[in-house]
Amino acid sequence: MARFSAQLGDHGLPTRMTAHLAGPSVSTQFMKRTMNMGGGMPDRTSVDGVVSLPYALPNLEVKQTLVDTGIPVGFWRSVGHSQNAYFVECFIDECAAAAGQDPLAYRLALLRANTDNAHAQRCIKVLEAAAAKGGWGQPLAQVPGAMVGRGIALAESFRSIVAEVAEVVVGPGNAIRVRRVVAAVDCGFALDPVNVVAQLRSGVHFGLTAALYGRIDIDKGRVTQSNFTDYRMVKLADAPRVDVVIVNSDAALGGIGEVGTPPIAPAVANAIRAATGRAVRELPLTA
Repeated sequence: MARFSAQLGDHGLPTRMTAHLAGPSVSTQFMKRTMNMGGGMPDRTSVDGVVSLPYALPNLEVKQTLVDTGIPVGFWRSVGHSQNAYFVECFIDECAAAAGQDPLAYRLALLRANTDNAHAQRCIKVLEAAAAKGGWGQPLAQVPGAMVGRGIALAESFRSIVAEVAEVVVGPGNAIRVRRVVAAVDCGFALDPVNVVAQLRSGVHFGLTAALYGRIDIDKGRVTQSNFTDYRMVKLADAPRVDVVIVNSDAALGGIGEVGTPPIAPAVANAIRAATGRAVRELPLTA
C-alpha cells in the first residue's frame, strides 16, 4: 500500500510531495531463505522508482514501513519498480487532473522544470516518441455501448527510460480490454534492436497479466490458486497490439529485460480514468 500527497503551486506543479510506502521486504526474506541472514536492514528495492524521480520536485519525502504479513514474497520482473511506478504515475495523473492539465503536457512541464536538463531531455524524448506513435490528442475509435480512453505513464528502471501509452475499452459490467499499447524506450544504444522489441513486448504482457488479473488468495494459510485454470493470464485472444519505438541516445547502456513492465499498469489505469472519469487505486484492475 502507499499514501501520496502533494501541494500544487504555480502552474499547478508540485512544490512538495510525500510518499509513504508499506509492505514486506523482498530482499530481507530472500536473504533469510537462501543464506540465513538479514532482518531489519534497509530494503532499497521497496523504494525503487520513488526515491529518484526525473520530475522537478523541490521537496520530496519518501517514507517506508516494513510490514510482515506472514506471507512469503520473492522477486519478480522489475521488483519494486513494478508497484511503485503504478503508485507514482497514477498519482501524477491525479495531480494533472487537479491542476486542470493534460497528463502528457503536465509531465513534460515537470521534466522541463528539472535542473538536470540532460537527463530530463532523455525522458522528454521518450515521452514524446510514445505520445506521437500512440496518437496522443487524436480522437479514439469509438466502440458502441462502451467507453474508450487513452493513458500514459513514464518509468525509469535499471538505467533505461520507458514511456507507454495504452488504449483501453471499458464495456458493460466494467469489462476491461486493452486494445493497443505503444512503448518507447531509451536504453542508451540498442545493440540488438530485435531483442529490444521482443523484451519490451514481453514485459508489457507480463505486467498486463499482473495489472488485470494478478491476484493470489490465501485461505487458512494456503494459496487457493493451483494452476492456470484458476490463475488467469493474458492469452493471445486478449493480447493487445504492442508497438515499440526505440529512442537511441549516447547514455550508458541500460537494462532491457525488465523495463517494459513498470509503466503498463499505470498507463492502463490512467486510460480507465480517462474513459470513465474515475480514478483506479487498486490492483488487479478487474477486481
